[in-house]
Amino acid sequence: MILETERLILREMNIDDYEALYDVLADSDIMQHYPYIFDEKRVLGWIERNIERYRIFGFGLWAVCLKDSGEMIGDCGLTMQNIGGTIKPEIGYHIRKDRQRKGYAKESAVTVRDWVFECLPFNEIYSYMKYTNIPSEKSAESWGCKFVNEYEDEVNDVIRVYCITRREWEQINRKLY
Repeated sequence: MILETERLILREMNIDDYEALYDVLADSDIMQHYPYIFDEKRVLGWIERNIERYRIFGFGLWAVCLKDSGEMIGDCGLTMQNIGGTIKPEIGYHIRKDRQRKGYAKESAVTVRDWVFECLPFNEIYSYMKYTNIPSEKSAESWGCKFVNEYEDEVNDVIRVYCITRREWEQINRKLY
């Protein structure tokens, strides 16, 4: 599976992406809202879980690479997540610190969102985050999500849930054309 944008290629990650992904997931600033910072074993597990997701579901978190150089700068994709006690499709992303605030999270999430609604039967896509993760909330809003719920979680304290429906996505696409 490969998705392309004007500046990015999203492709299946593999073990060769370990160092680039470690630079993202082991960064304490990037992962400050996550329950833990990744060590070597967790990064390897992250890659292995996504390879398994590709095999089972045909999707997972993909490597986000700059189109002009092929450099991996993060991940973005669709995973099935337990959100408030129900398994739901969620778009997640992590972009390396030196590449943040350049629109890469939005650009990759919009591409994944469009692929989901064009190719999969889901009628809603979610994004969820710890209530203190304001940048992630802003990113979710930038690709069309709206705040829909908040709940308490044993690990992360309070979780905020954002969602975009297929109907809302269709309305966005009508305005573009």
